[in-house]
Amino acid sequence: MDTKLLELLVCPVTKGPLIFDRDKQELLSRSARLAYPVRDGIPILLEHEARPISEEEAARPSAPAPLA
Repeated sequence: MDTKLLELLVCPVTKGPLIFDRDKQELLSRSARLAYPVRDGIPILLEHEARPISEEEAARPSAPAPLA
């Protein structure tokens, strides 16, 4: 996924920022407490495709990962 693309993407529910989790291949929305899948480098920003994340996951400090 391209870094510039991530800068443009927002959570479709809250319009808040997304954080890329490279290990899980997900885009995390802390404000919506949802994790959107990234399949074959394509973010799937559909609420019904997202999985809920726990309060702990949402609070976990993480820096945006490089998208190379």
